Amino acid sequence: MILFKRRDNRTPKRKTGDRGEQLAVEYLKGEGYDVLERNWVHKKNEIDIIAVKNEMVVFIEVKTTASDCAESFKLPLEAVDRKKRKNLTDCAREYMLFRKRNINCLAEYYRFDVIEVYLNRDEPEINHIQDAFFAEKGNKFQWKI
Repeated sequence: MILFKRRDNRTPKRKTGDRGEQLAVEYLKGEGYDVLERNWVHKKNEIDIIAVKNEMVVFIEVKTTASDCAESFKLPLEAVDRKKRKNLTDCAREYMLFRKRNINCLAEYYRFDVIEVYLNRDEPEINHIQDAFFAEKGNKFQWKI
């Protein structure tokens, strides 16, 4: 017997994004990634997924579309603009510093990926773009500590 139904206050856009992130996590696990974090927040910035594979820390931004109309104007990857990339790199730097101080077990090498999820197909489609952008020259963080 159900006494009450929990109310879902998420917007349709948020529901679409959450579904895309869940599909991305399932895809990554199938590809051999270990997912460390989901929706990791520092100040106002957020990283959708943080994973590791082959001693490489991967910061992943997931962009999901459920509309054919949206694709005709802008591809999901195009939504990761300069400001978004800066927010992601700032947040990633804080995450790495936090983990290095508290756990001291993560690799120092990293990359930024974007996963596009298309829900407007017969079956959801995933496009994984590795090394979508660089945070700085080289593949190492410059540690502050």
